[in-house]
Amino acid sequence: MKVIGVVGLPASGKGEFSKIAERLGIPVVVMGDVIRKAVKKAGLPPTDANLGATANRLRAERGMDAIANLCVDAIKEQSAPLVLVDGIRGDAEVQVFRKNFTDFRLIAIETSFLKRLERLCERKRSDDVGSAEGLRTRDERELGWGLANALKLADITINNDGSLEEFTARVTELIRSMERNA
Repeated sequence: MKVIGVVGLPASGKGEFSKIAERLGIPVVVMGDVIRKAVKKAGLPPTDANLGATANRLRAERGMDAIANLCVDAIKEQSAPLVLVDGIRGDAEVQVFRKNFTDFRLIAIETSFLKRLERLCERKRSDDVGSAEGLRTRDERELGWGLANALKLADITINNDGSLEEFTARVTELIRSMERNA
């Protein structure tokens, strides 16, 4: 099994990358779903503050690779030759995936701060911050989990400052290429 991991700052395009993969028939395991389930189990609303605090708690209790370890079985349960894992936030998580999946490729998505802020203001998810200050705070939290180091470990980097059509074309070609080599 070949596993593709996607890493990027908030609103860089990780979710869009996953949607494209799903449309191409690639199973997607979303790391954030583990955190959303924990927030729901605790009876909390899915706000940025609650999701961030829960992610911090899980990492403090179980290590910086906690979320990745919780996702390994879900990935292994897939029967497809190519599986995507969305939402890597740190280098410890990358190491878990590289240890568990010998054919693991990490894709970094780079997007400017202003483009990411614009997207956050448009998409209106319950955990989205609607200000530059809120995005900076979220960036700092995720960078504290080792996100900058994970970005440096990427095998491939895609810029996502252009149009959705341009990004979709790049991602589709990348996935098709990986499928041919799976």
